[in-house]
Amino acid sequence: MNVLLVYAHPEPRSLNGSLRDFSINRLQDAGHAVQVSDLYAMDWKAVLDADDSTDRQADARFHPELDSKHAFENGTQSKDIELEQDKLRWADAVILQFPMWWFSMPAILKGWVERVYAYGFGYGVGEHSDRRWGDRYGEGALAGKRAMLVVTAGGWESHYGPRGINGPMDDLLFPIQHGVLYYPGFDVLPPFVVYRTGRIDEAGFPAIRDALGQRLDDLWKTEPIPFRPQNAGDYHVPEMTLRPDVAADRVGFAAHVA
Repeated sequence: MNVLLVYAHPEPRSLNGSLRDFSINRLQDAGHAVQVSDLYAMDWKAVLDADDSTDRQADARFHPELDSKHAFENGTQSKDIELEQDKLRWADAVILQFPMWWFSMPAILKGWVERVYAYGFGYGVGEHSDRRWGDRYGEGALAGKRAMLVVTAGGWESHYGPRGINGPMDDLLFPIQHGVLYYPGFDVLPPFVVYRTGRIDEAGFPAIRDALGQRLDDLWKTEPIPFRPQNAGDYHVPEMTLRPDVAADRVGFAAHVA
């Protein structure tokens, strides 16, 4: 299988760097082909702007959505965007690895998503009508592929528990797992999360390494998070609200998980 690891940490000698190196070796030893997008090492341009299209007129008004659509359809995207899209097409599974900074992914990884998920590639695909509202949330260009987050957090696990002060980790990751990954079609696996990273030493690392190794070994066996598909009947179209008889006792993020 082909695995793309999108890695967002500025220090290769960090815990994240060690986990990245371990993941590459583990996957390759199991016979998988691996590509790595090390965003800091690549000096990845995080800002989506007019320079992402190679044929814009200098005095033209910049429209992020329409410019993205034009560039994608006409082959005028900047080369770095095209290369990352080719990696996503190639991959059978994608791993996003990052430290949780200020309750989300680092800006450089958010910028990777914003630029690589072009109109016509990551969004804006499929029929929009009273029957369907695009190929998204379980459908789309990346359907049939698997994805998993590898996340490190400085706080205690209890801080991210059901009643923890930081909010439940599943809620914090919902915009990434449901929005960034499930939206364009990925089957999203439960995340691998490491807590209290500042307290992990050489004695504690093997247990984390081995747990991650097991998740990598099971990458094609683990059951995905059962997010509700958009066009399978649970939602009113085009309002895109859950039908009254679906998860009637739930609201918020949890209602969108079967």
